[in-house]
Amino acid sequence: MDTPLSTIAVVGLGTMGTGIADVLARAGREVIGIDIDETAAAQAVAALEASTARAVARERITEQERQDVLARFRTYSDLQAAAAADLVIEVVPEAYETKQEVFRALDGIVRPDAILATGTNALSVTRLAADSAHPERVLGLHFFTPVQAMKLVEVVSSVLTDPRHVDAVTRLAQELGKEPVAVGDRPGFVADGLLFGYLNQAAAMYEAKYASREDIDAAMRLGCGLPMGPLALLDLIGIDTARTVLEAMYASSRDRLHAPAPILKQLSEAGLTGRKSGRGFYSYASAGSAEVVADALTPQDSASAGAGREVRSVGVAGSGTMASGIAEVFAKAGYQVVLAARSQEKADTAKARIAKSLGRSVDKGRMTGEAHDETLARIVPAGSLDAFAEVDLAVEAVAEDLAVKQDLFARLDKICKPGAVLATTTSSLPVVACAKATSRPQDVIGMHFFNPAPAMKLVEIVRTVLTADDVHATVREVTAKIRKHGVDCGDRAGFIVNALLFPYLNNAIKMVQEHYATLDDIDAAMKLGGGYPMGPFELLDVVGLDVSLAIEKVLHREFRDPGLAPAPLLEHLVAAGCLGRKTGRGFREYARR
Repeated sequence: MDTPLSTIAVVGLGTMGTGIADVLARAGREVIGIDIDETAAAQAVAALEASTARAVARERITEQERQDVLARFRTYSDLQAAAAADLVIEVVPEAYETKQEVFRALDGIVRPDAILATGTNALSVTRLAADSAHPERVLGLHFFTPVQAMKLVEVVSSVLTDPRHVDAVTRLAQELGKEPVAVGDRPGFVADGLLFGYLNQAAAMYEAKYASREDIDAAMRLGCGLPMGPLALLDLIGIDTARTVLEAMYASSRDRLHAPAPILKQLSEAGLTGRKSGRGFYSYASAGSAEVVADALTPQDSASAGAGREVRSVGVAGSGTMASGIAEVFAKAGYQVVLAARSQEKADTAKARIAKSLGRSVDKGRMTGEAHDETLARIVPAGSLDAFAEVDLAVEAVAEDLAVKQDLFARLDKICKPGAVLATTTSSLPVVACAKATSRPQDVIGMHFFNPAPAMKLVEIVRTVLTADDVHATVREVTAKIRKHGVDCGDRAGFIVNALLFPYLNNAIKMVQEHYATLDDIDAAMKLGGGYPMGPFELLDVVGLDVSLAIEKVLHREFRDPGLAPAPLLEHLVAAGCLGRKTGRGFREYARR
């Protein structure tokens, strides 16, 4: 189709429709805004007036350009206004009956060569097209909110769609300054297909009282670099909207991971739909406000788990990157640190690695030379765990192998003084299994640091059913003193971050395995549509496919959910030795150093 899409009708002037109209008008298109609610139409005009006024104030456009944009946007209350449109984009409420009614009416109004696009993010484009008199001209055009800022547009074609129409709207998206991704017709498409499964698991985690809403959100922000935590994001999206999307996804996939968590139904039916109602997982200052206010579930600053044990010295067992980073963190915070490895040479090498790290901080002006020397002086390298005899806190950071860790804890039990706290940094193994290797399981707890430890702010504090209250209080206090953000969780596979992150990564692999979308399109969709710092395949290659597979197996073994079974493609790549960046090839190939 070579005809330019110069006149575009937007049906439905809610938040999404208004945003789409704004972007189109600024890009020089004639925009016909249609909404049966005249108040909504007036609000859309007011929103465009306000956004363009801000653009003038920031000197991004001139006043004349602003007037031109406003002149290109006209609103109507009757679908007949779409008669002259080259493209119609509907963004009415997410229900088949409502959308089908619009498409049936448009069949008798628009020109035969006009394209009809649905803005759905969950419903079947094929089903909507099949009910149209001209299914070949129906496709999906899924923008993300806020439309003005979000670059991603998913262009969704069904088996009935004319490829020329797909090309035409793809060019339009590019001319709007967006990055279009071509996807097939299945609920959730790429971005929401991956995002909503993750959000659903977070809701279920909260509903099970595994962790507080604040800790779940903080864990995903600080542990994964996400712009928002999952429960805050559900409130922003709308809990009722999320439930609708998940219902559509589950109807298609029958994957239990997509079956809406019961709490989503409970909140939706109670009218607690998130920011728009003033209350969802959190409470807000008013309906539509982004300001979170305290409620009965808000943690009190004065709340304390009780008095902890005194910690002046810390032992770190291990000589790898994680052990070195953790030792550096404790030394910077003023603790005396014993860094023990399997030999004196390995311990000295680990301390030298810390010296280089501290040197980089000095070079960047983040640390003085005096602080560098003082920090390094607090670290004593040792070639044996016997050096832990007087430490108040022993932290193991050895290989992620349960037998290795259990052997180490059995040795710590004999070496460490009574009352010493014993902590494991495991990311996936049961903490209680380490505790049971000792004669004092009440003194054992998990402290899951994230890599690189000096930079990452999160520590997952993992209590077992045997952990003493004062041990938990001790680790909470220590975590605060080393300037990390501690989140509490129970002793189950994956804790918070990995339990939510790795099913999402596994589902991305399944999309590629099923030839639904390409690696590049999926990575682009999650970065541009979800605000993720890395796409799933970039992240998998960085983490290591062998490490990822091991975590997936642990999650599947613990929860026994078929949806958590590792994707066969991941298993095949690991079997072939394609482990990611560290081997030069994973999902992508890398130049060898």
